[in-house]
Amino acid sequence: MNKKSKIFIAGHNGLVGKSIFQKLKNDEYQNLLYLDKKRLDLRNQLEVNNFFKKNKPEYVFLVAAKVGGILTNINNKAELIYDNILIQSNVIHASYIAGVKKLIFLGSNCIYPKKLNRALKETDLIYGDFEKTNDAYAIAKVAGLKMCQSYNHQYKTNFLTLIPASIFGGNDNFDSQNSHFLTSLINRSIDLKLKKKKFFLVWGNGEPKREVIYQEDVALACIYFMKKKELKHDLINIGSGYEFKIKDYVNFIIKIIDPKHKFKIVYDKKKPNGIKRKLLNSKIAKNYGWKPKFSLIDSIKKTILTYNKFSL
Repeated sequence: MNKKSKIFIAGHNGLVGKSIFQKLKNDEYQNLLYLDKKRLDLRNQLEVNNFFKKNKPEYVFLVAAKVGGILTNINNKAELIYDNILIQSNVIHASYIAGVKKLIFLGSNCIYPKKLNRALKETDLIYGDFEKTNDAYAIAKVAGLKMCQSYNHQYKTNFLTLIPASIFGGNDNFDSQNSHFLTSLINRSIDLKLKKKKFFLVWGNGEPKREVIYQEDVALACIYFMKKKELKHDLINIGSGYEFKIKDYVNFIIKIIDPKHKFKIVYDKKKPNGIKRKLLNSKIAKNYGWKPKFSLIDSIKKTILTYNKFSL
């Protein structure tokens, strides 16, 4: 991939897509291809095929997806599985037909079994039940990565799947009900501070452990592995390497937003916790020379500062 290559960013307005687009633009890549949802519906096979036929992209970042937090995953299972399978299938197949040199597909850590109490390896895929709160989304993502592997096997394509830890950052939608869990906590903490509320309600008991990764690190990983030659793997975990309990993340955020801690944290134990632990084994990625760049606290601060109603 060079500065004149035709590069299609599917999902350029999303959490990771925005960061990929900005980094490539800053690095003076000259032929970035992108269209918003109104001009290109990735769920529509004919539109996608026509786009690829007309523009002939050489490299594809498939980071478009229908996503959300735990409430979205519970209430919108049909949309999540339908939309994501359509998006993935259309872009991956069109990439094959168009002779794309390399494709990066962004998966999700929810594809791994829920009962493994250790760091999750790429070889753990499908060896156990999915977490029920997001099984529809997980199955869609598994379909996408298996489609990449199947095309590699049958058609000798160069399609790579990256599995990130739970992503957060300022490109998220800051919706307390539908954003990723850490962004949702940041949003609600800021709202409490601004409205001077007394209680901070958190779903579950706060005990589940989560590994998170900043949006910029995921974008850098996508670009790094797009450029990386002679990969022996077509599925690679991308994690930060650290995990904390939900209650720890709540405390990190509160200490930054409201050092005096004037409101009480209340855990709603009637609400689902989700999976008990989500930590990725990112040894393969590190062996290829990739490692995260941004620290957790600095990344949380940067995310807070993107919120348009708040400043530290």
